[in-house]
Amino acid sequence: MPGTELVPAAAVEPLNPEPEVAAAVEETRVVEETPVVEQTPVVEETAVVEETPVVEETSSVADSALPEEPSATVEPSAVETSARESTQPLPAEEPSAAVEPEHVPTPAEIMARPASPSAIPSPALFARSHAGPDLRQYGRVGEDGVVYVKTGETERAVGSYPGAITQGALSYFGRKYDEIAAAAELLHQRVTQTDISAKDAEESFAKLKEQAHEPNAVGDLVALEARVAEIGDAVAARKAAEAEQRAAARAEGRTLREGLVAEAEKIAGQSPERAQWKQSGARMRELLDTWKEHQKAGPRLDRTSETALWQRFSAARNSFDRARRVHFAQLDGEQSEAKSAKSRLVAEAERLAVSKDWAPTASAFKRLMDDWRQAGRAGRSDDDALWERFRAAQDSFFAAKDAVVAAEEEVFRDNLVIKEGLLVEAESILPVTDLERAKTALRSIQDRWDKAGKVPRADLERTEKALRRIEQGVRDVEEKKWSSSNPEAAARAQSFADQLESAVAGLRADLAKAESSGNQKKIDQARAALEAREQWLAQARAGLEEFGG
Repeated sequence: MPGTELVPAAAVEPLNPEPEVAAAVEETRVVEETPVVEQTPVVEETAVVEETPVVEETSSVADSALPEEPSATVEPSAVETSARESTQPLPAEEPSAAVEPEHVPTPAEIMARPASPSAIPSPALFARSHAGPDLRQYGRVGEDGVVYVKTGETERAVGSYPGAITQGALSYFGRKYDEIAAAAELLHQRVTQTDISAKDAEESFAKLKEQAHEPNAVGDLVALEARVAEIGDAVAARKAAEAEQRAAARAEGRTLREGLVAEAEKIAGQSPERAQWKQSGARMRELLDTWKEHQKAGPRLDRTSETALWQRFSAARNSFDRARRVHFAQLDGEQSEAKSAKSRLVAEAERLAVSKDWAPTASAFKRLMDDWRQAGRAGRSDDDALWERFRAAQDSFFAAKDAVVAAEEEVFRDNLVIKEGLLVEAESILPVTDLERAKTALRSIQDRWDKAGKVPRADLERTEKALRRIEQGVRDVEEKKWSSSNPEAAARAQSFADQLESAVAGLRADLAKAESSGNQKKIDQARAALEAREQWLAQARAGLEEFGG
């Protein structure tokens, strides 16, 4: 019959109680006529994907469920069951002899259990789950050996098991249902309990959905369809959660890269005069490394955003690199000019280093030092080498000068003793009582002062200032005497005094006239003018006395 499975009639022959005969019966292969039965390997492939012990257990379910490859630890296969039933038929309403006394859960009960790794039934449980008459509520076997599955009020043919009794045929197709139910339960566990990716979950769900669509199996297809739908919802939720996580990660990645771009633009926009090029360049490299690492390991941004951010980041880096190249090109030019200028200063300093003209050469070295400070900086190595030469020339000159000065200082100390004695002698001239005698003594002291020679630099100003004070005292007395003996000055003093006396006499007359008039204002004015002229007259008469008048 098209669209059904055929099972060889030999499969329903009575089982030989001997092990050799039973093994021969188990090696009989089932001939599949429809492509639907070929879904069993898909179930096994789905079970193998999982790496947990649950997967291995499910794989054993798939393996043990096939009548072609029985396991020694599982319940009797459908062939064995049907063989026993053929030798000892059971009433349709009675349970099969292979069913254990305790309650065996149905696939619907299994799928209704809470999702956890331990909730997946064992292979033996699946082997037993359809061994009893419960399968008759989900399917039936026609008189011609065709097996039907019931879905609500409808039924459809799923295969054929010629020569087998009802229980054996239903058990065979029930185990196929168990395989699909186990695969569904396993996928449900993976989606809800593990970190399977949405992509893998979708691929596995597509296989399961194809496998569960009108399967050639007998069981609670309504419960299976509900379980598949539940798994579909869980896959959709996993997909939505991953999409939300990717969106959040993408937003976080965009924020991080925008921060990198903003910092790069800030570095590129700093003033060249105030830029710390070494530190800024190192930071730019760190930003680029962070960008590459985030691009490699971080979430992928949309092409538009990533392109725009990269263009800004690249533009900032290029701007910074151009500014840095311009800066160092200018710096190289400035350093080259500074090197040339300092080379000339070094040559001049080395020429002056052997000079014995101490004072002018010392002044020349001071000017060279001022020019050195204004020349700017050459490169570090060039600047250090030129400075070593300049300082060596300068030290050589001043070391020679200091040696000469040190020798002279010994001689100058003796001269200091002589000059300090002359100062004591000069102090005795003041105050001047006899001008001519004081002038003679001072000239003698000055002659001996000049002959004594130089004194130490530290004492030069003190000794010279002391002698200048004594010389000024004598000079003041001499000028005063000359002023008092000058005829022209005496005549001018006498004339001024006569004029003041005449003015005083006139002011006295004006005061008397004002007093007689009784005008107080005129009296005050006349008295003030008279008093001022009288003071001037007193000073003029004192000056005449100095001239002997």
